[in-house]
Amino acid sequence: MFCEKAMELIRELQRSSEGQLPAFNEDGLRQVLQEMEALYEQNQTDVNEAKADGRADLIPSIKLRHCCLLRNQRCLTAYLYDRLLRIRALRWEYGSVLPANVRFHMCAEEVQWFSHYKKSLASFMRSLGGAEGLDITQDMKPPKSLYIQVRCLKDHGELEIDDGTVILLKKNSQHFLPRWKCEQLIRQGVLEHVMS
Repeated sequence: MFCEKAMELIRELQRSSEGQLPAFNEDGLRQVLQEMEALYEQNQTDVNEAKADGRADLIPSIKLRHCCLLRNQRCLTAYLYDRLLRIRALRWEYGSVLPANVRFHMCAEEVQWFSHYKKSLASFMRSLGGAEGLDITQDMKPPKSLYIQVRCLKDHGELEIDDGTVILLKKNSQHFLPRWKCEQLIRQGVLEHVMS
């Protein structure tokens, strides 16, 4: 049946939970494009035949195939656009370095788009707030306090804070650190906020 493969791509995105990026379905995308090519070629044949022989009985089937082409096009565009929106949200959630399991689900073009997006965002942040720039990815929620208690979930190495203090982040160690210094590490899964 027409447009079934395109609708399956959309259903695949709907089945995945919010904030998750399912694996790029290159095979499904290729099948939809092949179906579109076959529909287009059949339409061209029927249009030429309708013009040459004056066959008006072919017009309804031409219109049906044309509508299927447009629907497939809309479904593919929606599939790709939704994936880009999810990738953009992942940049804000994880920072400029995505975890390997997320990158594994991206195609080469999506990795390239992510790279351009993070460079554009970095350039914009450098243009704000004077010489040092302003990191707008910090404090996604307004902070209640400037310092927080955190627990290290895995060995990370040394972390230097603004006053020059160097803190060694070892697994299961707890620290009282500036919120802005910890937020990125919390999103990356290195630290967890300890609620008292």
